[in-house]
Amino acid sequence: MPNENNMSLTDLQAAESKLLLQTYARNPLQLVRGEGVHLYDENNVAYLDLLSGIGVCALGYNHPVITSAITAQAATLIHTSNLFYNRNTTELALRLTEITGLDRVFFSNSGTEAWEAALKLARAHALMLRNEGKTIGTRFIAMEHSFHGRTMGSVATTHKKLYREPFQPVMPDVVFIPYNDVAALKAAFSSDVCGVCIEVLQGEGGINLVSEEFLRTARALCDSTGALLMLDEIQSGMGRTGKWCAYQHFQHLGRPVQPDVTTLAKPLAGGIPIGAMLCTEEAARAITPGMHGTTFGGNPLATAVAIAVIDEIKQSKLLDHVNIVGNYFLQQARSLSTKHKDIVAVRGLGLMIGIELSSEALAKSVFAGLTARRILLNRTHETVLRFLPPFIITKTHVDELITALDAELVQHSTAAAEPIAAATQK
Repeated sequence: MPNENNMSLTDLQAAESKLLLQTYARNPLQLVRGEGVHLYDENNVAYLDLLSGIGVCALGYNHPVITSAITAQAATLIHTSNLFYNRNTTELALRLTEITGLDRVFFSNSGTEAWEAALKLARAHALMLRNEGKTIGTRFIAMEHSFHGRTMGSVATTHKKLYREPFQPVMPDVVFIPYNDVAALKAAFSSDVCGVCIEVLQGEGGINLVSEEFLRTARALCDSTGALLMLDEIQSGMGRTGKWCAYQHFQHLGRPVQPDVTTLAKPLAGGIPIGAMLCTEEAARAITPGMHGTTFGGNPLATAVAIAVIDEIKQSKLLDHVNIVGNYFLQQARSLSTKHKDIVAVRGLGLMIGIELSSEALAKSVFAGLTARRILLNRTHETVLRFLPPFIITKTHVDELITALDAELVQHSTAAAEPIAAATQK
């Protein structure tokens, strides 16, 4: 094998094909460093990153706040286990409870682990209520086109068959209903349900926003039995939509919609693995020492970096910036859709944006073309171009993308050759 410090892309591809479990269809790029909103390959070619590690690198690359936090904490203490106290854990929990409006936190290493904790909490809470003489079951209501993770509980509430069916039997007692279908929600709900699982803004499912009516109905139904309203903010949380959590966009419309449980992860520590499950005091009554745990979750390094990320978002007023640039992004994309009939929908909030194209073939071609133009994004739900850029992008970067997307649609347009698919915006 060649010297690992000088491996070419071809060398890496050959080595990985023999050494790694084949779980990823990688793009043929070797990225070796990052700066701001750009990534660089082994030939020092710059790529505008509009994906940020699938919504993770909120502050971009080589941000001094993150670098300093990592360096300082690594020089003192990286890990001790949760058998001991550490100030960072409490400091981060305080920040997260303040920005979410919830009461207690469980730290994990990833989003799927946070969601797994949420599922266990819902089952434990239902058992506690049954022991108190109440009637409540163990069923979860989940949404079509949902994605909550890949562990056995999380994947059971994930709708896509490719992710779920090869591992059957997964966790039982999950029913899927159409997203935003209030009648279907009411029909599926009963005292058998212990939790209603909703991504406020579906990511993998194509950037679909929950309706206020659906969210309020779910809240009222859960209140009627003691079931938990569980909002997955792993991708949409921590400022991605211009508020700390996407559900907070509904809080100015009359009575606030507050979950019993929410989960956070991706941008929480700007690239260092961490997840968090937050819940109300009522839900937390169901968990006692020994029922759940983690070896690495909430370690001093990850929590120190998460604290630094949150403080930087606040001090630099990045939520305002996300709203300004995100609105500009949506405006420019929608303006482009008036020129190109192959854009059938533009959806999103803040810097979580999807542009749906008229066919899977076109989406694949445009994705490849933008990559060739050194712009990084990904394609989800077959026909949707998904954009999850760092919070620090500017309108100039948006203009660069729109110009490139315009050129690709001109080159690959199918509008003259075949009927346009109906928009699927909800």
